[in-house]
Amino acid sequence: MTLKKLTGFNYRILVVDDEPSILRVSALVLGTGGYEVRTASDGFAALVELRRSLPDILISDLSMPNMSGFELLSVVRRRFPHLPVIAISGQYNGAVPSGLIADAFFSKSQYDPEQLFAKIRGLLEQTPIRPNISKPDKAPVWIPKNSTGYLVLTCPECFRSFSVSDTEGGSEYRETECVYCGSTVSYLADLSTLKKS
Repeated sequence: MTLKKLTGFNYRILVVDDEPSILRVSALVLGTGGYEVRTASDGFAALVELRRSLPDILISDLSMPNMSGFELLSVVRRRFPHLPVIAISGQYNGAVPSGLIADAFFSKSQYDPEQLFAKIRGLLEQTPIRPNISKPDKAPVWIPKNSTGYLVLTCPECFRSFSVSDTEGGSEYRETECVYCGSTVSYLADLSTLKKS
């Protein structure tokens, strides 16, 4: 038996896994349980889904290409601290990985749908209360202390770092596109520091 929101709509679950067969089976099983299910094939695709519509719960694999589940959960905890998260993996022999920031953990093929449904119901009934971490307007900028001519930016959307060439000159306020998720990154370049390096 599933819970319904007070509005009468089914709860939404986002399932993230790089194996298409697991996504299909998860969507089918959770769908028969009465949940509205969306899927994503890696952490970046999950961030796109989260930007479109925030689910009521996130279920993510930990080992995925491009952006791992660990990286995704780090972003989710910073940007959506109230979103309940279940991590699933087949690599840890039933032991919860150290440093995992999730509300629950299941080892693949060592749980049944009823255990998953019970955990989902429990998390939805008592949504975790965590402090809301404010989202910065500007990405932090690291300026190397050598003359290589680049800056390293951290994207405020996906929290991954990438380098950009410092060829613009002139304006302190600059914008560029994140090479990972395509978001616009606005930043301030300290021109006096750049000239000294």
